[in-house]
Amino acid sequence: MASSSSSPAIPGGIPQPIVKLNQTVLLTGVIAAIVFQQPLITSVLFFITLGAVLFGKKGSLIFFIGSRLFAEKNRNAPTDDPRLIRFNNTIATLLLGFAQIAFLLHAPLAGWILSGMLGVATAVALGGFCLGCFLFYQFNIQRYKLFGQRSEKESQG
Repeated sequence: MASSSSSPAIPGGIPQPIVKLNQTVLLTGVIAAIVFQQPLITSVLFFITLGAVLFGKKGSLIFFIGSRLFAEKNRNAPTDDPRLIRFNNTIATLLLGFAQIAFLLHAPLAGWILSGMLGVATAVALGGFCLGCFLFYQFNIQRYKLFGQRSEKESQG
């Protein structure tokens, strides 16, 4: 669930080929889990996204693989803000985490609905509209309205 629009290179940003790989892995995994009725696949996706949420690029298996697979493409590719990608991965991890809880509580329909919500959001992102990005910017607008401008120190780190 990340941006798919073309943007200039952001220093320290996530190259868009890696963002697309992340989206593709999530969508493929959710579809496979639903088709084969295997919650274990969503568990694997949960742990993959959890590493990225907790540790950023350093903990992301997809970033590690994408950095090697797309090394040439990544050099000149537009990048996305790492905070935005982490926000999107947090949403994905929460949906997958709640799905795991639903499966453990013997509520598979709820688990599949939560997994399906992630699949739909990821498919829409691959199609060009990033729902997570929309939520990220809305969240920041509301935060600005409530708390005012961020301090210089906070905006740099």
